[in-house]
Amino acid sequence: MISSIVTHPGGAHKDDFLACAVLLTQAPVAIQRRDPTEADLTDTSVAVLDIGHQHDASLHNFDHHQLPRDHVPTCALSLVLQHLGIYEDSREFCSWLEVAEWFDCRGPADTAKWLEMDRETLGRLNSPLDITILRRFGTQTLHKPGEPIWEIMRMIGQDLVDYVTNLRTRLDFVAQHAEVWTFDGFKALFMPRTDPIPDEASSGLGYHVGKLGLENEILALVYPDSRGTGYGMRRFNDDLRIEFTLLEAETDVHFTHARGFIAKTSSVEVERLKELVSLAYRKV
Repeated sequence: MISSIVTHPGGAHKDDFLACAVLLTQAPVAIQRRDPTEADLTDTSVAVLDIGHQHDASLHNFDHHQLPRDHVPTCALSLVLQHLGIYEDSREFCSWLEVAEWFDCRGPADTAKWLEMDRETLGRLNSPLDITILRRFGTQTLHKPGEPIWEIMRMIGQDLVDYVTNLRTRLDFVAQHAEVWTFDGFKALFMPRTDPIPDEASSGLGYHVGKLGLENEILALVYPDSRGTGYGMRRFNDDLRIEFTLLEAETDVHFTHARGFIAKTSSVEVERLKELVSLAYRKV
């Protein structure tokens, strides 16, 4: 059992913040921001994150700074996710994770070069959320349950873990039920209504298209409308060959977005749904 978490003092970064946040889902304990002692590093009840020059999951020590300079970018968050057995899924589902690893291990200049952008553009991606939350985390030496930053951290960690684990389950569900429809010149992915219906009926469909290797063939997604008894339809990868405003005159289509990327219909008959998707197709 983990009784406390220790991470480095001074300026805080995304990797130590998120590593602590994820570990809070397993052990909702106080976070101390200080240098670890030798006793801390040998005590399995003390988790030491992003400091200590040790990576030993059996002792709950998760530091990466002792790794060789040319080691694949790996941060404290990477090590915690590996410990929880969700690292590979996290890398697959969270496109920001690899960027965070690069930024922490290689710095902003090399990360910008790797992303094929200039450093100034990379800096423009920051927001007050990044700045304020990390600054508030960094200015305190102790964070305890019930305090605002600690509670936000636990929420972030829980949402991340839930997203990764639930999406894997969702993808398995999609693979079991989804169908590929073939039209003249394109394809669509259809998710039938099930009982019970998932909270986010369209969740995971895009990932499933990628798994099928049909990114260049599937132009539309059709899925149960979670707010009604009909179906939602939307472009895949915002392909402009699908234009749902072409369905505005259809009596069973009760919503089309002005930009043409999404529509909703009360129809539940498969053949009618196929007809609507076909009508929304245009050659650009």
